[in-house]
Amino acid sequence: MFNKLFLLSAGCVLAATSAAQAEVDNLVSQALDLHSKQQADAAYQLLEPALEQRSTDPDYNYILGLAAADSGHVAEAIMAFQRVLATNPDHAQARAELARTYAMAGDIDTAREQFDTVVNDPSLPDPVRQRFDRIVRDYDRQIAGGGSSVSGFVDAAGGYDSNINGATDADTIVIPLFAAFGPGALGAAAREQDKAFYEVLAGVSGVTAVSRQTRLFASVLGNWRDNIDSSAFDQSAITGTGGVGHTLANRDVISFSLQGQQFWLGQDSFRQSYGAIGQYTTRLKSGEALSVSAEAFRLNFDNDPLRDANRYSLGVSYAARTTIVSLTGGHEETRRGAGDHLSFDYLRLNFGIEQPVGTNVSVIAGVGGQVRRHDAADPLFLGKRKDEQVDLSAGLKFRIAENIYARPRVTYTRNWSNFALYDYERATVSVGVRHEF
Repeated sequence: MFNKLFLLSAGCVLAATSAAQAEVDNLVSQALDLHSKQQADAAYQLLEPALEQRSTDPDYNYILGLAAADSGHVAEAIMAFQRVLATNPDHAQARAELARTYAMAGDIDTAREQFDTVVNDPSLPDPVRQRFDRIVRDYDRQIAGGGSSVSGFVDAAGGYDSNINGATDADTIVIPLFAAFGPGALGAAAREQDKAFYEVLAGVSGVTAVSRQTRLFASVLGNWRDNIDSSAFDQSAITGTGGVGHTLANRDVISFSLQGQQFWLGQDSFRQSYGAIGQYTTRLKSGEALSVSAEAFRLNFDNDPLRDANRYSLGVSYAARTTIVSLTGGHEETRRGAGDHLSFDYLRLNFGIEQPVGTNVSVIAGVGGQVRRHDAADPLFLGKRKDEQVDLSAGLKFRIAENIYARPRVTYTRNWSNFALYDYERATVSVGVRHEF
């Protein structure tokens, strides 16, 4: 936006000064020539040594300000334009450039005030006034926080799942409490089942500004998965989130949100969860973002009160242009003492990448690992459950039309558990189409 502003304002300025260029001295003339050839740094280096002798010369200060602003010396540019205006308060071009430089420094309020003064100058030509009016309106939008926006997606996919219920492939297991009776046969629901499936995911989110620093946001996410010829492990969920985010003076962002979810299994209500999320995000010098978060949730399970629990977690994530790394740890504590063997600590590490490899193609991959340690001995297995899990995924993202993508994908999960009932592996292959809006 700053370069565009330069073309609008400085273009008019250079046109206005070209007629007078013959009247200025050789130093200023050389600097104007360098600046017009987009050699701002060279112009600045040429002018800066003469500052002490020429500090009261408005022609010198004006071109010094231009060269300083466009070569990254923002503070020097502001002082140069202020010296011009101290000598000639009606110098509209210098005031416009001062506004541009304040905007470059991030001071939109002062930039808007300076441009407002320029727009009210009766000597300003109407075409230039109209351009500056548009710039002032853009500043007003920034000061107000940027307005409102809505975005969303719909993703439909189908494929094959080697283990829709995340179960062991064993036919029999020995339960320590009943070891004297020998191995017990597992029912169909407790053994792995492979099925074809299709699923639909959709989400919509919106954000609206209440001030330049503060925004309200909300989203709704829904998913539905149907396993062909098997309804017992069909899954669906709807998740709603709403909160507020505030940008601090150093451009870090702090946010707080409330979230609730309803989850169905086999077309019957299975679990509800609701809680709060707090997050702090800081932007690093090269454009990456580092975030820390804290969550607290309550989980209610239908027809299984021993599993009702409170979950607490802390997380940290690092996001770059094509990669994201996150580490999350926490504890899930059942609310009834009789279910303490279902309470556990967990630690999860994830790495994801979306790397463009062509104009319309990206490679998508992810690696995740999780460790879970339960608090108390299981009454059937007579020991504390321990799990280690690895998740792998890989796929492609093809752009087939404006905001429409094809997404072939494979995933693999391996969970190692000291309880044979929970020791399993799972693989999926799918192809989907995603529309973003």
